[in-house]
Amino acid sequence: MPSPREIGLAFHAAQARRARVAVNEIQRLWSQLDRRDFTASWNSSVGPRIIRALTAGQIASAAAVDEYVDAVVESEDGDPAREARVRPEEFAGLAADGRSLDSLMYLSVITSKTRIAAGQSVDEALMAGLQQALRLGGSEVTQAGRGAISSSMAGKRTIQGYVRVVQPPACGRCVILAGKEFGWNAGFQRHPKCDCIHLPTTLVARHQHRGRVGHAGGFLDPRAYFDSLSVAEQQRVFGEAGARAIRGGADMGQVVNARRGMYTAASPGGRALLTRVGMRRGSNYYNLERRRAIDRGEVPADIGRRFNVRTPRLMPEEIFRLAASRDDAVAMLRRFGYLR
Repeated sequence: MPSPREIGLAFHAAQARRARVAVNEIQRLWSQLDRRDFTASWNSSVGPRIIRALTAGQIASAAAVDEYVDAVVESEDGDPAREARVRPEEFAGLAADGRSLDSLMYLSVITSKTRIAAGQSVDEALMAGLQQALRLGGSEVTQAGRGAISSSMAGKRTIQGYVRVVQPPACGRCVILAGKEFGWNAGFQRHPKCDCIHLPTTLVARHQHRGRVGHAGGFLDPRAYFDSLSVAEQQRVFGEAGARAIRGGADMGQVVNARRGMYTAASPGGRALLTRVGMRRGSNYYNLERRRAIDRGEVPADIGRRFNVRTPRLMPEEIFRLAASRDDAVAMLRRFGYLR
């Protein structure tokens, strides 16, 4: 029997093929737009047919998810009982943000008309609109399946959550989440063009480190993935200083998350690279700073959440710029919470 990971990857590939069917139809129909009057030909013929193709794609994408979830449960010897099933048609006809598909897809016509008004040729403008239509259409078919997966998981009580399966090549934000487990009702956050998938998981499979190489499922391990990359690729994904810090033993999650709140501020040596991540109560750096202040006798031991961080948190780039030696860099990386 296929492993859960194999089932998940096979399902992902099948969903991609369903999206491709819709995208191919969009491309065929787009060529029928009247070059003299985009709007009229869209409203009378091309638009409605594109919407029908997308709706059919959404239904096909959503209709496949119950079988997928059931297959994962079977592969983990879980209870096959299902309390409810997905209604595929309820995931079709609308865009993921709630607007009508026609309103969303017409944006591609607007793009073409705007390009012509800006001086582009009709051919160039139509190509720009087509590229947008293909991107939007493919995404909506895929999103319908993703939404249906969450509903299907809710209807099968054996499922307790999902594992994030990362598809290389991946960005740093996704890599640090590889193999992480989430509750069945937790939202799946993704950035544009993210192709990570969420693999349903049963109660039996939870908390067994399925996301780590060598354990059940054999999913991508963040550190193993980082080590498999060339230095150039490490720097492309994590930044030069970030990759250097990780190679030195820094916590990958701390390095990646720190970049979200990065900013510059004046310092005696010029502009310093700092981050706001870690400054809030309960965060790793906050707890380190509070313990450090207590040990120094600067604040009472029972200060609890009344403590406020006073020292700005340096980015790895800034640490490497300031460090006089490797030992100094390691000490500073540990001081600011990048190394344990």
